[in-house]
Amino acid sequence: MRRFVRASLASAALLVTALTGLAAAQPYYVPDDEPPPRRRAVGYNCEAIQRGFTGPHPYSCPMPGPRPLGARCFCDVPIAPFSPPQPPAPGRVVP
Repeated sequence: MRRFVRASLASAALLVTALTGLAAAQPYYVPDDEPPPRRRAVGYNCEAIQRGFTGPHPYSCPMPGPRPLGARCFCDVPIAPFSPPQPPAPGRVVP
């Protein structure tokens, strides 16, 4: 019985040593010549097309924070006193 316990402990110790040795043999590799990842360009304005009496008109509104360029955004268009309420105008983020 003692031989079996000693053999089991020796096998376990050998297995642990082998596994930790394999883990230590694989270092984390980070190349130094690679440039850092580029940041995405952001914009603070939304440029939309507003519907008007004479056709579509460009409209720009500020946004509360930076958004990626080209992302979809919405502008609350001003309402004239005699016109019906308008839904927000869809647009794209610009610088």
